[in-house]
Amino acid sequence: MYWKKQTHEQLKESIFKALEQNLDYRGDHPILGVPGTYLDTMEFYPDAPFLKDAPFMSAMVRNPNHIGVHTLSDKSVLEVFKGTQQIEKDLIKLVAEEIFNGDSNQQDGYVATGGTEANIQAMWIYRNFFQKEYGARIGEIGLVYSQDSHYSMPKGANLLNLTNIILDVDPETREITKESLESKVNSALKDGIKYFIVIANLSTTMFGSVDDIDMLGDYFTNINAPFKIHVDAAYGGFIYPFTNPVSRFTFQNPYLNSITADGHKMLQTPYGTGLFLIRKGYFDYVKTEEAQYIPGKDYTVSGSRSGANAISMWMILQIHGSEGWKYRMEMLCDQTERICKKLEKMGVEYFRNPYLNIIAIKAKYMSKELAHKYYLVADSYEQDAKWYKIVVMPHVKPGTIDRFLMELEGEVRGRM
Repeated sequence: MYWKKQTHEQLKESIFKALEQNLDYRGDHPILGVPGTYLDTMEFYPDAPFLKDAPFMSAMVRNPNHIGVHTLSDKSVLEVFKGTQQIEKDLIKLVAEEIFNGDSNQQDGYVATGGTEANIQAMWIYRNFFQKEYGARIGEIGLVYSQDSHYSMPKGANLLNLTNIILDVDPETREITKESLESKVNSALKDGIKYFIVIANLSTTMFGSVDDIDMLGDYFTNINAPFKIHVDAAYGGFIYPFTNPVSRFTFQNPYLNSITADGHKMLQTPYGTGLFLIRKGYFDYVKTEEAQYIPGKDYTVSGSRSGANAISMWMILQIHGSEGWKYRMEMLCDQTERICKKLEKMGVEYFRNPYLNIIAIKAKYMSKELAHKYYLVADSYEQDAKWYKIVVMPHVKPGTIDRFLMELEGEVRGRM
């Protein structure tokens, strides 16, 4: 896990060089057939003085389209946008190989609109994989995930006609229970489910809990059931690999076949920057042959995509370098640990994975008013909350944390 930190000047040079390799709508190139253009000049005027020092905003104004999956072959790169599409290829390679320890040039991927799309992309690929390779019929493919999983799982199951198999978790440890796994899967097998798309969470949204990918993989291997595991690391993907040196969530683990990682969470990129990575050989199951006007066809849920979003992810990783990013994530975990120590002194029960910056506090220790004052997120807004969540992000100031803890301590003492 290593890549060198770059300076602002180096980043500017790289991005502007890539933009120069794109064809410019404002230039002398006879671009007649591309159904796109630069941003509206009445609002986004191209000669704004600051643009010469703002590579991301310059990319936004130039408006490159990154439709397709550019890691598949040179044919998947539109000549009109080949400069910035190469930046996206470099980003996929960096994340797949340096962060998730993939072998060289053995992963494909693209910058999606976010974790929801990336998770659905995985389900779509594996549904088609089971249909083509095993002759699976609708009604024979199950989607396995825990009750703590993101809502994109039932959304994807609904869109793709997959059967939901929702596993129970221990209410204290948030771990998937083996009893639930065995009973739910056995029941599904009796109901005619033969193939399994399995979601392993690398940080659930509410708790920051992490599923045991090896336990899941071993179970389905032992019962001799065809399965594929997708990892939802929308939240944890850009922190957990840097704080847990023995993470099992890498491409060296044969059970991990694909992974989602959002940039617009820990990486602090604009919304609309999720990342989908998968081992080579699987995108063909979702090739849209009808997209013959696109070089290399299209393989994605979203189709046209903002090239500027891919550039933002690449720039942030490069400006910090691997060592800088590791330090940044460790500092957030240190802040989180400080809060946990104070909660323990108060006798307040909470859940936290030690490698993540999410703390779920049992709701019985605080008033709704206190939770609302500090914008804590509840596990449910349809019924009485059982948990309230704190996420220690870069904007969270120590003074805010201290004020919250003082008020919480006052409420805890008042209940004694």
